[in-house]
Amino acid sequence: MYQPLADLLRPTTLDEVFGQEHILGKGAVLRRLIDSGKVPNMVFYGPSGTGKTTVANIIAKQTNRTLYKLNATTASTADIKEIVSQLDTFMTPNGVLLYLDEIQSFNKKQQQSLLEYIENGKITLIASTTENPYFYVFNAILSRSTIFEFKQIDASAALQAVKRAVRFMEERTALTAVPEEGALEYIAGACGGDLRKAMNAVEVLFSAGIVEGDRIPLTLADARAVTQKSALRADRDGDNFYDLLSALQKSIRGSDPDAACHYLGRLLEAGQMQSACRRLMVIAAEDVGLAFPQVIPIVNACVDMALKLGMPEARIPLGDAAVLMATSPKSNSGHIALDMAMADIRKGRGGDFPRHLQNVHADSYTMEREQGYLYPHDFPNHWVKQQYLPDDLVGTKYYEYGPNKLEQSAKAYWDMIKKE
Repeated sequence: MYQPLADLLRPTTLDEVFGQEHILGKGAVLRRLIDSGKVPNMVFYGPSGTGKTTVANIIAKQTNRTLYKLNATTASTADIKEIVSQLDTFMTPNGVLLYLDEIQSFNKKQQQSLLEYIENGKITLIASTTENPYFYVFNAILSRSTIFEFKQIDASAALQAVKRAVRFMEERTALTAVPEEGALEYIAGACGGDLRKAMNAVEVLFSAGIVEGDRIPLTLADARAVTQKSALRADRDGDNFYDLLSALQKSIRGSDPDAACHYLGRLLEAGQMQSACRRLMVIAAEDVGLAFPQVIPIVNACVDMALKLGMPEARIPLGDAAVLMATSPKSNSGHIALDMAMADIRKGRGGDFPRHLQNVHADSYTMEREQGYLYPHDFPNHWVKQQYLPDDLVGTKYYEYGPNKLEQSAKAYWDMIKKE
């Protein structure tokens, strides 16, 4: 029976799990809990292919518990009742460890059906989700669980896993792999932190490779073909999509044209052109605003042109809009003034309308200010030094100021502000 390479190479000990040292490294909290054998109810939160299921398997093995696996996308309350019916039998002498994948797909009633059993300790729940658990998991479950975040696996850790997979396939096929320079590194980077995708890519390279005697070349072109757009995480229903839009806006607000181009490019490569267009128009009013009000009709025209052109030509006006706004002076005075007025309105301040002013309407807007982010508008000159590009792209320069009056004026402004 066929078994995918990712399953064949699934780690069996915590030391074999890649990329989660913050929770599984020597002395880390989750590692100590597992070693103690006293495992609480937990929620594993993080992208696909980062080891959530693998760690649940290891926990079951190390604590000698019967492991049941359910996927909330297909399971029902009846499946939970079936597991409950086996409690206190010879089949579950040390209790049950229930691994519930994609718990966000369970509705409130289904999640509530677990409460009685996880409270009395008969079932130890390990729920996993790729979405923010504070938004998608019922609060009563969260209050009885410890949340552990699994991080996206970086390229260096992924490369170790890819090399391990190549060695395994060499032994399995009795062939010597001859990777072209950069091919394995490309797979490690393009898998987007999903080791399952990286393993699948290695397996396909061996299956589709052209054998030359006892050697099998692994070419960079084939590596690109089998990975395609694996690194792009921009599902409209997922957190990553909104994180990507947020990263684009914060990069433009922070006056970093290189990061702005990076995140806009990721949206366009993921086929999210319309979402990018909408966010660019928001940025024009919210972050550039009254410091350069002409940018609003300019960005609107760029968006209109992009929608008429479609991809790939749409990237041209959208790139212009992103770079123009990133290199423009910033002001949030307009909507800050409106927010202050609306705060007074919520407090009940303000009497009847003067007759000659009736029929006025204003929309509300909520600003982003979370997770230790340095809000540029709170600092002198609406700029503060902080990193916007990913760690592996820090210092990368995509944009150079052109030799024209507008761009050179913007360059002089930011050279003065940033003291470069």
